[in-house]
Amino acid sequence: MAETLQVEIMKAEAMDPAAVDLWRRWTLTNPALASPYFRWEFTEIAARVCPGAAVAVFRRGERIVGFFPHQRRGGAVQPLGAPMNDYHGVIAAEDEMLSLEAVAGVLNPRRLNVPSWVGPAQAGQARGTVQVAMSEPGYEAWYAERRSTYGKYFKDKERARRSLEAELGPIRVEAGLRDPVLVDRLIALKAAQYRRSGLHDIFACGWTRDLLHALMLARHEDFGASMAVMHAGDSLVALEFSLHAGRHYHFWFPAYEPRLARCSPGILLSMDTMRLAAADGFRVFDFGFEGEGYKKYFVNARQTVREAVVIRPGLGRSLGEAAVAALGGAGGRGQALRNSLRRRWSTIEACEASSLGQLRGAAFALRSAVSKAAAKRNGPTRVAHV
Repeated sequence: MAETLQVEIMKAEAMDPAAVDLWRRWTLTNPALASPYFRWEFTEIAARVCPGAAVAVFRRGERIVGFFPHQRRGGAVQPLGAPMNDYHGVIAAEDEMLSLEAVAGVLNPRRLNVPSWVGPAQAGQARGTVQVAMSEPGYEAWYAERRSTYGKYFKDKERARRSLEAELGPIRVEAGLRDPVLVDRLIALKAAQYRRSGLHDIFACGWTRDLLHALMLARHEDFGASMAVMHAGDSLVALEFSLHAGRHYHFWFPAYEPRLARCSPGILLSMDTMRLAAADGFRVFDFGFEGEGYKKYFVNARQTVREAVVIRPGLGRSLGEAAVAALGGAGGRGQALRNSLRRRWSTIEACEASSLGQLRGAAFALRSAVSKAAAKRNGPTRVAHV
C-alpha cells in the first residue's frame, strides 16, 4: 500500500543541496520536464523576485517524490512566475508524476489556477502548445521542408525581407545578447502593445520586469535567457526575449515596430534566431500556445497541456469568479468568452500581489470589455482626417 502523500512548504533558498540535486536529475531524465521553466535555476531566480514565492516538497514517508514551485495570492495558488510561466507541474521522476488533483488535494488551497499544466490531470480542458523539432541536419533541412510544403507563405517572407532591406537598409541579426537596455526597450514595446489591445500590462507591477532582468543577468552552463535583435540599416525593427536549457529554446516575448508590420520583422527575426541557435546545437524551438496563424507554417510538433482552475469544495464565489461574471455581463456570453475572461483575470491576479491592485486591474478590464462591446454593437467608426 502506497504511503500517504505529505507536503512541506518552504522557501527556495531553504532547499538543501541533496534536494536540489534530485530536482536537477529529474529535469534531465524526465522528457516531460525538458522546458527551461522546470529547471532549478528558473525557480531559484524567480523565487527571489516573485511575491509569495514558495516550493511545495512532496514526500511519501521520508522519501521526496516531487517539487512544485508556486506563488500565493491570498488563498489562491499559481505556478511560480505566473502569468509568465508557460509550462508548470510537479518536478518528479518520469514514473512518479503527481496529478493535478493530488496536488490540489494535499495543498488544499482555496483555488489552484494552472494555465499550462504538464502531467496527469482530469480537471479543466486540454490546450495545445506547438514546437519546431529539427532533425540533426538542422535549420537548412527544416527550412527546405517547410518551403516545399508552404511555398507561397515562405516566398512571401522572402519578399518581405527584400522589402525591409530596400526601405531601411541591410538586415543585421544578433542573438545571445544580454543587454539590460534591450530588455527595457522590449518591455516598452510590449507595454504599448498591451495598451493598444486593452489587455492588462503585465510589466506595470514591477516584479515581472525584475524577473526578466534577473534571468538575463544569470550565468549558468546549461540554462539562460538571452535576446535576439534585428536591425535594418540603422533602425532596430524587432526584438525577442527567450529562455533556453539543454537543446530547448523557448521563444518568450517578441516585439517589433508596429509601423513595419507589413514586412513581418518579428517572423523574420524568429527565423534568423532559429538559424543561429540551431548552429549552436538547439533542436527544439517552442512557440507556446497554438492559435496565431503564422505558427502553423513553422511548427511540426505539438504538446498537450491542461488549463484548469481547481476550487476547494463548498466555497462561495471568489473575487475572481465575480470579476469574470461582471466582465461576461459586459461583453456577452458563451464558454469561449468565459475562458478568455478567466485567463484575463488570472493574469491580473498573478501580476498584482495586493487586493487593491487586483481591483484596479479588474476595473480597467471591465472598462475595456464595455468599450469593445459598445464598439461591436455600433459598428466601425468613421474618422475624418483633417
